[in-house]
Amino acid sequence: MGGESKWRKVKLALGLNTCLYVPKTADDNESPPSPSSRSRKSSDIRHRMPTTPTPSSSGLQLSKYGIKSSSKRICAICLTTIKPTNGHAIFTAECSHSFHFNCITSNVKHGNRVCPVCRARWKEIPFENSGSSRVKSNTNSGSWAHNDSYMILQGLPPQQLHSSRNVPFLFQSLEPPVFDDDELLSQTPEEVFSNSDSDQGMEMTTYPEISAVAKSTRFDNFAILINLKAPVTKGNMNSRAPIDLVTVLDISGSMTGTKIALLKQAMGFVIQNLGPLDRLSVIAFSSSARRLFPLRRMTESGKQESLQMINSLVANGGTNIAEALKKGAKVMTDRKFKNPVSSMILLSDGQDTYTSISPRKNGSKTDYQSLLPSSFQIKKSNSDSDVIRIPIHTFGFGMDHDASAMHTISEHSGGMFSFIEAENVIQDAFAQCIGGLLSVVVQELRVEVECVDPVLKLGSIKAGSYKVNMGSDFRSGFIEVGDLYAEEERDFLVGIDIPVEESSGDEMSLVKFKVIHKDPIKKTTVTLGGNENVTISRPETTAGKQVVSIEVDRQRNRLNAASAIAEARVAAERGNLAAATSVLDDCRRKLSESVAACGGDRLCVGLVAELREMKERMASRRVYESSGRAYVLSGLSSHSWQRATARGDSTEVTSVIQAYQTPSMVDMVNLSQTMCFSRSPSSSMGAQSKKSLRSIQSFPAPHPR
Repeated sequence: MGGESKWRKVKLALGLNTCLYVPKTADDNESPPSPSSRSRKSSDIRHRMPTTPTPSSSGLQLSKYGIKSSSKRICAICLTTIKPTNGHAIFTAECSHSFHFNCITSNVKHGNRVCPVCRARWKEIPFENSGSSRVKSNTNSGSWAHNDSYMILQGLPPQQLHSSRNVPFLFQSLEPPVFDDDELLSQTPEEVFSNSDSDQGMEMTTYPEISAVAKSTRFDNFAILINLKAPVTKGNMNSRAPIDLVTVLDISGSMTGTKIALLKQAMGFVIQNLGPLDRLSVIAFSSSARRLFPLRRMTESGKQESLQMINSLVANGGTNIAEALKKGAKVMTDRKFKNPVSSMILLSDGQDTYTSISPRKNGSKTDYQSLLPSSFQIKKSNSDSDVIRIPIHTFGFGMDHDASAMHTISEHSGGMFSFIEAENVIQDAFAQCIGGLLSVVVQELRVEVECVDPVLKLGSIKAGSYKVNMGSDFRSGFIEVGDLYAEEERDFLVGIDIPVEESSGDEMSLVKFKVIHKDPIKKTTVTLGGNENVTISRPETTAGKQVVSIEVDRQRNRLNAASAIAEARVAAERGNLAAATSVLDDCRRKLSESVAACGGDRLCVGLVAELREMKERMASRRVYESSGRAYVLSGLSSHSWQRATARGDSTEVTSVIQAYQTPSMVDMVNLSQTMCFSRSPSSSMGAQSKKSLRSIQSFPAPHPR
């Protein structure tokens, strides 16, 4: 569309407001407004920014300066000028918006009965017959012959067949028995990324708890920290691995109105930020699940067709999460081709009403794992060959979703669980997620540890939710980490028991680490370390109290806080909120007395604030059921995987709390905030003046070393 930016095209395709302030891109042939100019116009922008739409609006609010005021009419589906030439018929709806007839009939056949521009519900639905190419100008359906090309169906119900099952019309067409119709990959990653910046390697740093232990002293559970940091990426298409992404979207009846409008907007943002080598498939589900389209490359045409399908979604029916995940898994398992990175996103605002989720035999927990295909359960299978290692990142939308189910799905597939408490931050939550997924630089990461001195044995390896294994002789072990995003860090604590030293040496070699991973672009195996030993001094005596490594103490605080949160959650689930809050208070007190806290460590400040917020969300059973459980589980997900999650009513980063967010995540969230027009600037995630602790989302990064 000439000078119009890609984002404006997305808004048009989704039927969103085109008059709102959006910074221009290079496609606009204009330079972006300076900060000073934006400041001068801030009041005007704020006036023009719409508030969060109400359910009665069935979508985002449109201003009086909408599409109709343009000097040339644009079809909101194909984004081209409406011209009644070359045999193209024009359909003008009862709400006065016009479209190419073939565009709107394609939109309607997927079950959509609302105007893509103003969201008005139509009583007359356009329909295209396949028997003829003749165009009728008369819109009276009663006067049309059976073989006419175009019809207007009066009062077409939103459901056709099986109306008693409450299945939308969208789900009535047949699907292929095998989902092997994924689009061909255009080029191999080696050809595309021959000039990539992936030669930078992983960084590995180790820290012993203290630097010296007297020969006459026995030191049990001596801690050794290994810190890993993934390499930097330039953040463009020539420096990252392409992704196969399957999004599984809840379009049940509870998603009607504002929720589904915001979901469409968020998916528009995701689609716009995927590259031409990335592939996307969408599963929509309510009472049943349906693949909207196979894995297709996000070229310009692929994006426009995907946006059209997303815009056709109509909220209706129940919630069948299990069938939706089964269908999403089928897309991944049946595909003919594979991009280097694969992931799934699941969003739901309700509870599965079709799958029988019964308590386990011991009666202790509900078996939420039955919602997840067994081949995706990385913690259940004993054989690595039986597991499909594709993380499912889950998003609980609003107050009524099943947080326990969503957390179980993500935890057992290696994904993250995010809690979207405020509806209008859904796009920012998606942005943070794809900001990471589009920056994978390390895959199949494995950390190996081996004792050096023959008298030493491993006591523990603390790695959160990552798979840990120790040899039968307790002399060696490993941690399976998996993928890392660009500049993402991981910290693991290894504990050993140091005995009394009887030799005459003044130094003791403790352990050595080796890191092995795969380059997702070059498909080569990279090995780091393996030859350098972690050593400490073993003098006859040590003068004074040994200085504890602040890096080790920081990570020990993180693990202790995560353990306390898990313990408090168990107590809360049993109905004992007093015991739960007592555990959190006790942990806060111990954190405040730690070496790192006394040194003003920001991580400890963030942990203390987060524990306080969790206590507030356990103030009563009602508060815990409505938001406390989801907030706690999202926090546990973040802590156990050391990765950012969205929690509470925003993913705001305050002056006190700094998230696990990587630079790529931060950039994508900032882009989302810049382009987001469903809330005013004052409510954006970057607002520093907000005092609510509900902006806490994860652990802060440590100080630069």
